[in-house]
Amino acid sequence: MVPVVDVAPLVSPPGDAAAAAQMAAAEAIDAACRDVGFFTIVGHGVDPAALAHLDALARAFFALPEDEKARIAMARAGHAWRGWFPLGGELTSGVPDLKEGLYFGAELPPSDRPLHGPNLFPRSPAGLRPAVLEHLDAMTRLGQAVLGGMGLALGVGRSWFADHLTADPTILFRIFRYPPSDEASGWGVGEHTDYGLLTILAQDAHGGLQVRSREGWVDVPPVPDSFVCNLGDMLERLTGGRYRSTPHRVRNVSGAERLSFPFFLDPSWDAVVDRLPIVDRPLDDDTAADRWDNASVHGYTGTYGNYLLMKVARVFPALAQSVTAED
Repeated sequence: MVPVVDVAPLVSPPGDAAAAAQMAAAEAIDAACRDVGFFTIVGHGVDPAALAHLDALARAFFALPEDEKARIAMARAGHAWRGWFPLGGELTSGVPDLKEGLYFGAELPPSDRPLHGPNLFPRSPAGLRPAVLEHLDAMTRLGQAVLGGMGLALGVGRSWFADHLTADPTILFRIFRYPPSDEASGWGVGEHTDYGLLTILAQDAHGGLQVRSREGWVDVPPVPDSFVCNLGDMLERLTGGRYRSTPHRVRNVSGAERLSFPFFLDPSWDAVVDRLPIVDRPLDDDTAADRWDNASVHGYTGTYGNYLLMKVARVFPALAQSVTAED
């Protein structure tokens, strides 16, 4: 159900000799974006050993006592919204998720702008900092290449996203740990959509990710040395619904802990995401009542930063209140 796309032609430098292969990869992405809004990518050029190293470091961190992990609790980062949160510390539709996690973003100097600033890294394992920063760089390059393929398929050109929305992208990265659960214990993460343009997910071998297709919920099985890509609300808005920001959820019933590594490549903070010129669709739609959050992505007005802040505040309401009080 979730197609596999070889993106090797898109991660290579542009060239006339590769034009046909690049367009073929772009068309495969386009078909997946129109159908289910999810696709698995191979041929991405990311070193699997680097991801395995990051996985090992993340497991070492999550195995630490809670008081040690709390040294980098998200509250310590203020409105930069970086650091660790405990099991049940994040909400989806008001329900605590059955996961703990680490929030990272682009490594930036202190800033008055929400969701911007330096990351919080633990003292142990010391190697987590360079591994995370290396992964951020690799995923940013890969994400820009995948968006370039979408630009080709949409007829606006391979550089359109980089020129108009992601020259200074909002970059966010999460590492989530899901403890073992059973059918009675609830979802690791309930039904939701992502907020921005493109999510690139690395998941371990235990699975648990499910996508709501037109035929119902389907599993997204792990494929070795691959990443899962899915679209955010801004791509659905940008394309007038031609591309789908598909609801998905997670339940870990593998009997083992599950780690996932979602990376989000989103529009610049101040970008106003309007429909592409090639799109002839109404600004609002009739499907908002059927969405998981009963909200239309087409009726929103404002910057992407305000949209993201509104959404994240619902995920961490207590932290949002404390940050607002500080400001």
